[in-house]
Amino acid sequence: MRLSHTFILGLLSSFCVAAKPRTDNKFEQYHTKFISGSSPLKLDDTSYEKLTAAPRNYGVAVLLTALEARFGCQLCRDFQPEWDVLGNSWIRGDKKGQARLIVGTLDFADGKGTFQKLMLQTAPVLMFFPPTAGPEAKADAQPIRYDFTMGSQSAEQVHDWISRHLPAGPKPPIYRPLNYVRIAIITTAVLGVLSFLSVAWPYIVPIIQNRNLWAALSLIAILLFTSGHMFNHIRKVPYISGDGKGGISYFAGGFSNQFGLETQIVAAMYGTLAFATIALALKVPRMVDPQKQQIAVFVWSAVIFGMYSFLLSVFRIKNGGYPFHLPPF
Repeated sequence: MRLSHTFILGLLSSFCVAAKPRTDNKFEQYHTKFISGSSPLKLDDTSYEKLTAAPRNYGVAVLLTALEARFGCQLCRDFQPEWDVLGNSWIRGDKKGQARLIVGTLDFADGKGTFQKLMLQTAPVLMFFPPTAGPEAKADAQPIRYDFTMGSQSAEQVHDWISRHLPAGPKPPIYRPLNYVRIAIITTAVLGVLSFLSVAWPYIVPIIQNRNLWAALSLIAILLFTSGHMFNHIRKVPYISGDGKGGISYFAGGFSNQFGLETQIVAAMYGTLAFATIALALKVPRMVDPQKQQIAVFVWSAVIFGMYSFLLSVFRIKNGGYPFHLPPF
């Protein structure tokens, strides 16, 4: 009896001693494949099962995705470059496998059986498998799932998430290779703009220094904002509305309401009044012919009088108790 007890203990000890090299060999095997490339390890159903099978004294981060256009997964295609940056950074910074992490990708085209087994209906799905053996083994060996509800994530965000679930120790930082195409495009664009400005500057300066241009732009801005343009954008007011009698109401009653078309009409009235005033003050005095000058005075005065009459009538529409008016409106 004592001999059989000793024999059983010896078998268990041999099994425990043999289990450690087997898990180490599995990690070394996949880690060698991982660092031999420049992106996350490409998996299929068989390699996924072997890599994530217990016991394992290492962590595994696997992205289950669907990159082919026929699957219509835009989020998968948006996130894949960030996932490749993460995998490449881990390869560059952890050649010796000190963090004991394998980063892999399982595409739906290569892993339909795994997707069916996990009953996945959406992609991408990022899962982290913690170690099940060794000093860093977790009590709960179930994979931890990353949350993609906020849309595509950056490599830095996913790196922080994975690092939180790994044992304490140094983690390879994110390395982003230089985008030479982007640098070339920006450099070419800057040089083109500078060349254009050096040639066109003598023609641009007189335009920039033109007082009439700035006066016109200032007047347009004043008319735009005093007529209620920003109010329309903030309140999302309707353009026009019915009057309840089969017609159209161009002005909304009350000072806290207005229509989009009403803003344009008010801006046109203010613009006409401003133009008429400027013409009377600047243009008419320069006219040489006294008769034409007199006619111009009467015409522009009539325009100002008519516009003010119409403006006061609009005030009465907005507020029925407004006491002032001018004929003919």
